[in-house]
Amino acid sequence: MNILLVNGSPKGERSNTLRLANAFLEGICYAQKDCLPKIERLNIAQMDINSCLGCFSCWKTTPGKCCIYDDMQIVLEKLLWADLTIWSFPLYYFNLPGKLKTVIDRQLPLTLPFMLSNAESGGHPTRYDMSGKKNVLISTCGFYTTKSNYDSVTAQFDRIYGKGNYATLFCGEGELFSVQELSNRTEEYLAVVRQAGQEYVSGGIKAETNAKLQELLFPRDVFERMADASWGITQTGEKEDFSLTFTKQMAALYNPAAYCGTDIIFDIDYTDIGKRYRIILGKTESRVVEKFNEKPATVIHTPFSVWQSIAAGEIEGSAALMKHLYSVEGDFDLMLKWDDYFGQHQNADITKDKSTPKRKTDMRYVLIPWIVFWIASNIHVFWGSMISIFVCCLLPLLFYKNKKTVYDVISGALVSIFSMLLLINLSAVTVMPLSYLAFGIMWSISACLKIPLSAEYSMNDYGGEKALKNPMFITTNRILTAAWGILYLVTSIWTYFIMGTDAGSYVGIINSILPAIMGIFTAWFQKWYPRKIAKGK
Repeated sequence: MNILLVNGSPKGERSNTLRLANAFLEGICYAQKDCLPKIERLNIAQMDINSCLGCFSCWKTTPGKCCIYDDMQIVLEKLLWADLTIWSFPLYYFNLPGKLKTVIDRQLPLTLPFMLSNAESGGHPTRYDMSGKKNVLISTCGFYTTKSNYDSVTAQFDRIYGKGNYATLFCGEGELFSVQELSNRTEEYLAVVRQAGQEYVSGGIKAETNAKLQELLFPRDVFERMADASWGITQTGEKEDFSLTFTKQMAALYNPAAYCGTDIIFDIDYTDIGKRYRIILGKTESRVVEKFNEKPATVIHTPFSVWQSIAAGEIEGSAALMKHLYSVEGDFDLMLKWDDYFGQHQNADITKDKSTPKRKTDMRYVLIPWIVFWIASNIHVFWGSMISIFVCCLLPLLFYKNKKTVYDVISGALVSIFSMLLLINLSAVTVMPLSYLAFGIMWSISACLKIPLSAEYSMNDYGGEKALKNPMFITTNRILTAAWGILYLVTSIWTYFIMGTDAGSYVGIINSILPAIMGIFTAWFQKWYPRKIAKGK
């Protein structure tokens, strides 16, 4: 297959639409990886193409050849060469960019002058056999939607190729593709464009994929606030400081659905440029204020360059905080819920399969076997051990709705082994301390691994698996996991001595007191430690 990509954007390589066209081509190449197509591209803005003179020399004097000697001859040759032509262009004043319209006008040599009698409103037959050739229109525009904005474009191409004889991929909010800070969202859309390219050459773009292509990158109000802020001028037309423009665009990403019933007021202090702005997150929208007196709940002290890098995804926010590249003063809850307030939300998740929600881990699958064993086996060795084995066999049946971890499996196996040791009449004075020792070793070893044990479960409260990439989250959980490991290692020692006394049958209950206190400490530490780091300490 021969593919011609006509880049009609005056911006050339910097074209936002070109990113979509390239993604579409990537999808085609993936679908035809066994026999890759030949692809050529024409950057119309860089070519010497003059306006049509309307002299009709290409019809009567030099049939099929234009009297203007410029690069249009190359365009005509490539159009005849291509099996598929992709027309890539931004929407300019509800139509094509000027030079691309000139290319359309200069295609007259490809037709014959005679009238088509079977055309309802008139027309001309093609000079060459154009049957089997395909065309795709890919375009972005600066409006929030494509509806009605492409009417004149489709009317023109309906007239040239016939209605329904070409495919279109029109995308609103096109300027967002050049904003690095929004790359997470735009990359999601580009993934769907690649899928569309793959499907196009494999039988046609599916209705489901086409529906995803029609989805907005961001809700209309969010996009229009970002668009208005991007111009960097005040309502009176005066130039504003770039840091203010940047802050307004960031604030425009606020998701009112995260509103907690009370306005959130925080300041962002750009320490390297001496600028400080206040952001107010209200019930329906956010506001950026330049002048203020009241004390905010939170202040983010950061160099402007650092915050730009974080917004662009060049530096991970929590990693920058751990390195003390910026600090946070006051209420730290804002930072813990930052993704809720400023996550790159959209009307629908275009990549998630809603029919198969991700399963979550559950720490109860780790704790229940041990708790049952420690309490039941101390009350009655035989029946307690049997109940513990039964619980270990039953829990895996519940994994169909939860994601299991290696610690769930290890716990079930170890508790079963210790229960069987009691059933073969091994002394409980030996088995019970060993069980606490084994549990402590599992926690302690985990504290040295890439993902500590507690992080495997607490991540559900901090955004799921993305929390595992957060160094502050991992460090917090590594400390907690080590603390729990030490607790149970020490517990194995006093358990050994308690088992030799009259209180031995109550050791399971006694040993439940410290873990309960440790649970309270864990809940406190999970909030205290990040705040401590955030203050630069």
